[in-house]
Amino acid sequence: MKYGLGSGILWGLDTLILGIAVSMAPLAELSEAPIASAFLHDACCAIMLLLYMGLRGRLGDTVAALKTRSGRVVMVAALLGGPLGMTGYLIAIANIGSGYTAIISAFYPAVGTVLAVLALHERMRVRQVIALMAALGGVMTMGWMSAGAEATVGDPLLGVTGALVCVFGWGSEAVILAWGMRDDAVDNETALQIRETTSALVYGLVVAPVAGALNLAGDVVTTPAMGVIALAALAGTVSYLFYYQAINRIGAARGMALNISYSAWAVIFGVIILGNIPQLLDIVCCVLILGGTVLSATAEWVDLNMFKREDPAVDPASGKSMPTTEDVSGKSVSATEESTLSSVSGGSTSAARDTASEKNTSTAMDSASSKDTLVK
Repeated sequence: MKYGLGSGILWGLDTLILGIAVSMAPLAELSEAPIASAFLHDACCAIMLLLYMGLRGRLGDTVAALKTRSGRVVMVAALLGGPLGMTGYLIAIANIGSGYTAIISAFYPAVGTVLAVLALHERMRVRQVIALMAALGGVMTMGWMSAGAEATVGDPLLGVTGALVCVFGWGSEAVILAWGMRDDAVDNETALQIRETTSALVYGLVVAPVAGALNLAGDVVTTPAMGVIALAALAGTVSYLFYYQAINRIGAARGMALNISYSAWAVIFGVIILGNIPQLLDIVCCVLILGGTVLSATAEWVDLNMFKREDPAVDPASGKSMPTTEDVSGKSVSATEESTLSSVSGGSTSAARDTASEKNTSTAMDSASSKDTLVK
């Protein structure tokens, strides 16, 4: 759960910082600014991951992963979640406004959950689904509040279509990604490098030129706004490392549920960094979002009781307590039970690969201690 929450916290920070960049010259008030900033953001993420993987001597792993079926699956997920989903999101904002776009796009975790249950056979209890719907209700309410304060111009049908494309792209990305990381050919770090590199290339070669945003992106590179975008990309890169690790460890449905907490964290960072004064309804929505996302990602709600005393699993050989983890069903299991679950299910991620992935992501946290609202 910590990785899912971490991804939401850092994506909220990424959203706020990128919003600041878009309000700076030469991006301010230009229609091409969202596409240009999205391209530069993903390009910075790709460069950071190239340096990170190069310093760790893992570029060969990424090249090898690209030659596998799992690597190509991750590329498909990148196209759905990056250029396709993001372009749909921006088209929706241009035609129906950011508020109504937020209301519609908030449904992507619900779509992703349905796909995860059908395609990956992940399990969520009824109460978890209810908690997820409550969190989505908080997101939609915040979108509705902002929608009332902005004028919308453009084609409503085109805007709604763009928002629906966004919902499908973002919802399917996590599910396809989880399927691609089911074997040892691709881990969460190589998957993320493939994702960001694919997204940046498609933005630079296709989306930005078609949208007429390539020249603007070039102009931004020599301005202070570029530094702000790079800072946002740093938060976004670590956020995505956490997000992919969450998907790998607890499943696509629960990973997405925790990730949408970024809507609340963006408000909180707005108060801390910008001095924004939230309305009472904003505070209520933030509590609803944070509470709903945590509860939707927890199968046994009693496990959230910090004062609960429970006997840890004990290694019969050494007599020492054994660490516990979670399978995709949300149940807490011991290390030996996890091994048994993995061998029985056949499709679950192995305990050994989970341990390695956790170590990799922890390294990323140490080295980078520093997913639009513009970029996801």
